[in-house]
Amino acid sequence: MDIFTQFNRKGIQDRQVDTLIGLSKGITANGAVDQAEAEFLQGWLVQNSQTQNPIIINLLNKVGEMLDDGILDSEESKELLSILHSISGEKAEIGELSKTSTLPICSPPPKVEFEGRSFLFTGTCAYGTRKDCQSAIEALGGVNAKSVTKKLNYLVLGTYVTDSWIHESFGRKIEKAMEYRDSGLPIVILTEEHWLIESGLSSEKLA
Repeated sequence: MDIFTQFNRKGIQDRQVDTLIGLSKGITANGAVDQAEAEFLQGWLVQNSQTQNPIIINLLNKVGEMLDDGILDSEESKELLSILHSISGEKAEIGELSKTSTLPICSPPPKVEFEGRSFLFTGTCAYGTRKDCQSAIEALGGVNAKSVTKKLNYLVLGTYVTDSWIHESFGRKIEKAMEYRDSGLPIVILTEEHWLIESGLSSEKLA
């Protein structure tokens, strides 16, 4: 691939993300996401998925899962609203989106060891689908855990986890990990951003 093609592709992705931010602001303006808006968003994502932008691909997969049964239920609507708020940078209905410093992560962020260590992802990740993240762990010599247990080494919080995490479907995983950590078990809770930096994958898919 020549430099001109690479530059063009980067420009297309930048415009796509700018457009997605605009769409996200418009869809969330009234504080809710309805069926028609979700279907419109899905159509736009399909049309713009050819460049393999990880943010677009991941969101397309997420919206596809939500609409797989043909119905956007209330919980899915709330989750999609949170995701779109995080993309647009707008405030959530009640409070601001959770920043890294307000999430229950270990501070300072620790050195991450991969070989033989167990990882579990929760929330929505910018890197890609859950399978993408799990494949990356396996390639780095790690093990993918199925749930939060006393033997879990790392719980990775997806980029789109917001300050309403305690009310989301994945909130129980975070609570359980916090309980184990507070009891003295060496479970590390970290952000997706830190995991990417430690793994060396940040420049590969999010540059």
